[in-house]
Amino acid sequence: MKFSIITPIYNEAENLTALFNAISTVMKKFDEEWELIFVDDGSTDQSRSVLNGFLQLPGYIIKVIEFRKNYGQTAAIAAGIDAAIGDIVILIDADLQNDPEDIPLLLAKLNEGYDVVSGWRKNRMDNFLFRTLPSRIANNLISTVTGVKLHDYGCTLKAYRREFLSMFGLYGEMHRFIPVYAEASGAKVTEVVVDHHPRTKGKSKYGLDRVVKVILDLLTVKFLMSYSAKPMRLFGGVGLGLMVLSVADFIFLAIRWIINSTSIFDSPFFIIGILMLILGFISILLGMIAELLVRTYYETQGKFTYAIRAIIKSDPEK
Repeated sequence: MKFSIITPIYNEAENLTALFNAISTVMKKFDEEWELIFVDDGSTDQSRSVLNGFLQLPGYIIKVIEFRKNYGQTAAIAAGIDAAIGDIVILIDADLQNDPEDIPLLLAKLNEGYDVVSGWRKNRMDNFLFRTLPSRIANNLISTVTGVKLHDYGCTLKAYRREFLSMFGLYGEMHRFIPVYAEASGAKVTEVVVDHHPRTKGKSKYGLDRVVKVILDLLTVKFLMSYSAKPMRLFGGVGLGLMVLSVADFIFLAIRWIINSTSIFDSPFFIIGILMLILGFISILLGMIAELLVRTYYETQGKFTYAIRAIIKSDPEK
């Protein structure tokens, strides 16, 4: 199988037929085998009925994954990836705001040697105040913190080489950070400008609350990418910083006592210094415990702290 196209669905019955026809038209241009995976994320409309109709069509390789309830887009994408058998995995939304006609652009970029190609909705057709502006702020924040420079993390339309999707698991609301995980696994990441259409049918499933989710998820991703293998660098760094501040605080109190004969023990700075010293010590202990947990994880699960692209051996017969 060459291509696997994954579409997460939640109450998109009105858009599914047009989406299927558009994807089919585009993929028939390629002389390669492809499959289409629909993940029904607990839809309560007629989406499942429409999907059942697709399963009866001859000449197509279609998979429908039905969730018992709504688990969210990340879970839907993860289920689609687990079921995919294609060398190239393409993600696309079901609301017709992503244009299937842009799929060849992503694949052409992959052929240039990239491993992940992300769509960039440069001319986004959404409400500027409640959708576009928060998205731009979130994208800039993610790019700054992770170092992976993309303009549009939230665009679902992306293409991946399958090998880089098998190196990590997806949890919570982490689907937008797949390019970050992939680059951490050694993937070459880039982006291309894609079309974006206004939604004409159905209702958007996103609100301003996703900004809070992005910030919290970003903290998790930063920790996993930078400190998961060496948590002591985070906890120990914070602990040492607090202890240094504590020592500086005590020095300040001592100097003030020498110069002005001001009582050390009656000052609130004395309590603050003690608290920073204790918190710093506790943080270092937490770092040590985290180090033990990480070592136990890798050793008991047979995990590796590295990823190998290929092993090349010399030919002794030459």
